[in-house]
Amino acid sequence: MTLDEHTANHKLLHGLISLAVLAALVVGLVLAVPGLRGVGRTVAHMQPGWVVGAVLLEVASCLGYVLAFLQVFERVPARFGARVALTELAFGAAVSLGGAGSVTVGAWMLIERGGPPARVAERSAVLFLLTSAINVITLGLAGMALFVGILPGPSNPLLSALPAAVAIAVFVFFLALPRLVEGGAARRAPGRLRTVLETSVQSIRDTRDLLFKPDWRLTGAIIYLWADIAVLVACFAATGHTPPLATIVLAYQIGYIANLVPIPGNVGVLDGSLVGMFVIYGVSATTATAATVVYHAVALWIPATWGTVTYIILRRTRNQPVRPRPTLAERRRMRAERRATGRDNRPD
Repeated sequence: MTLDEHTANHKLLHGLISLAVLAALVVGLVLAVPGLRGVGRTVAHMQPGWVVGAVLLEVASCLGYVLAFLQVFERVPARFGARVALTELAFGAAVSLGGAGSVTVGAWMLIERGGPPARVAERSAVLFLLTSAINVITLGLAGMALFVGILPGPSNPLLSALPAAVAIAVFVFFLALPRLVEGGAARRAPGRLRTVLETSVQSIRDTRDLLFKPDWRLTGAIIYLWADIAVLVACFAATGHTPPLATIVLAYQIGYIANLVPIPGNVGVLDGSLVGMFVIYGVSATTATAATVVYHAVALWIPATWGTVTYIILRRTRNQPVRPRPTLAERRRMRAERRATGRDNRPD
């Protein structure tokens, strides 16, 4: 792990400053360009109740990520894990590298507190794969629901069946990858490449177990995505014109591919990508731009601000020891043992 405190502080500060500058430029563009003044008027007349609702939904999305983090990193104490998860969200907003920057910061903090580097790296990959899998499943379900007519929206197969087919193909490949890779890994001599392949196979299998094993904590990864989509729904509702749900979900999922571009917060890039997809799906450009700009502001500044505060707390308490907690299965076993010996009459 090459990241250190000075580098992390510099990246976060630089990212937040860049984020503020880019956001100011976008606002100035909306107000200055004659063709975009309609967007400014639409934003100015948004219903404030829906905007407040959007903020609360983004808070729920952040909490969903915290729960997903604690599910993957079972032995991390809840309070410390929540702070690390929120810090990851802050770095993800301010230092956009397709999620790589936030995962690196989270892993660095866990290793700094005594986490085994190899295990931390493997579980970080699981967290990334878990949240990505929920995205792919959502894209596939929304596309199929639109294609067969369960949800209203454009009937064009290119806008429904094609995204669904891509999502299904990616998910099937994801499930089959361990079997495809492990044979090649076994034939290789021990070394770095073989270790990477074996670790990747283990991460995919662990992710698959989390997806298909009954566990209420899986709702964390689902809430993380769907509460964020609901923020966009609330922003459209604030304009008075809400597109069909399938349109919002599909445009959101496809438009977010722009998040791979390494620009702080993807200000301007993600907005343009989302608006472009909404226009393709038949939404008014003015309405789409207004809703997207407000959505992006909420989706950026809530996690960036909250996560920055938790990052400061973590740096001030970095010398405090972190004691691993028992896993959920271990806690249930201990409660069962206490009940069996008559020392605990509490329900699970």
